[in-house]
Amino acid sequence: MLHSLKTYQLLFIRILAILVCAGISIVLLQNKLVFTALFVILIIILLVVEMYFYLKNVFLIYDRTINSILQKDFTSDFSTHKSYGNYSNLFLLYETLKSTQNDQTSKDIVYRSILNNIETGIIILQKANQNWNIFLMNDYFSKHFTVPKVSKWKYLKNQLPTLCEIIEEENFQEIKTSLEIRVNQQDTQTFVLQTSRSEIYHQDYFIILLDSIQNVVEKKEKEAWGNLMKVISHELLNSITPIRSLSQNLHELVQQEDISSDDLEDMKTSVATMLRRSDHLQQFVESYRKLAMLPSPKKEQIRLQQLIESSFEIMTPLFKKEGIEVINTITINHWLEVDSKQMEQVFINLLTNCTYALKEIAQKRVFISAEAKENRTFITISDNGKGIEPEIESKIFLPFFTTRKEGAGIGLTLSKNIIESHGGYLAYRNEEEKTTFVICLISK
Repeated sequence: MLHSLKTYQLLFIRILAILVCAGISIVLLQNKLVFTALFVILIIILLVVEMYFYLKNVFLIYDRTINSILQKDFTSDFSTHKSYGNYSNLFLLYETLKSTQNDQTSKDIVYRSILNNIETGIIILQKANQNWNIFLMNDYFSKHFTVPKVSKWKYLKNQLPTLCEIIEEENFQEIKTSLEIRVNQQDTQTFVLQTSRSEIYHQDYFIILLDSIQNVVEKKEKEAWGNLMKVISHELLNSITPIRSLSQNLHELVQQEDISSDDLEDMKTSVATMLRRSDHLQQFVESYRKLAMLPSPKKEQIRLQQLIESSFEIMTPLFKKEGIEVINTITINHWLEVDSKQMEQVFINLLTNCTYALKEIAQKRVFISAEAKENRTFITISDNGKGIEPEIESKIFLPFFTTRKEGAGIGLTLSKNIIESHGGYLAYRNEEEKTTFVICLISK
């Protein structure tokens, strides 16, 4: 405010000086002092010219600042014009917008960097009038499909007609489908196409995501192999390390000329331990063989009730011994086309897990239910046990992963493989204080 007042004062002083000089020149002319009057008039002219350039510069700075804001050009530096105090708020607005623009630019660089490092093809379209412009195309999309980073939809259509035609047929609405695209004149590849559309500040955007199914599968396979190798190496080392240590101990003992009774006892203990660990290793390898060589299901038609009853007949003695109450609410009796022996193994595995989960529960209950939806049957097995800890939920289907000392860690993995070989799936969820496994099978 003080700066603004100072500017107005300077302008007022200039005008006052011109008026005073004009008055003096009139008085001098009246007194016939012509030369002195001409000198004063010259001073007036100089003052007018100086005020003209002063005002011109003031308005020029104003125009430059406004134009910079309107054109979003924040490269100028107005800090050298602080003498124009009446523009202090305008300069403050400019600096604020400049700071906001810099922050936005930094965020855009970070976001673009993230999108360019994602192994998924991403295109973001922006609608202008009735046409679509390419707002962003990430590096993966450009390199994978050998498409230059064009700015217009029509140019992209020339490069990838299959993709663009599908999107245009759906009128740029949300899509989730698969399609085959020929990449680099090679064999066609299958991609998952997902699109979404949103409006932000009255601006229409259309987002396209293309994910190679092959890449997704390879990534999942690598993760699965990585997890499997961790479990196998851990299990092997747990057996090989003590066996090697005991072997070294035995080697040292047999090198002695005389073997004492204590040494002989140590040798017996070492051999027994090695035998026990070898047996465990053999069981581990046998378990792996069961997983790796799971036979194809020999399907036959069987009623759901019959399949459930035959499985419970096997488990009934154990349930009576453990004091477990079974609550069976299955009312449907659909035909299923399954390998009854393999499916019995699945039910036995899941029900056995229930018995371990109910060890420390006073009122032990197992719940089994089923429902049919379209051509699928969903069988649910639950217990009111302690449940599965959240941090290990993602690992329960991993081969050889177990929380029990006596467990082999293949029950759930084997069950999952059997269900999937039947064209269904096995899922886990924790709800309403129940540990629940859901079996989905195709109905007849």
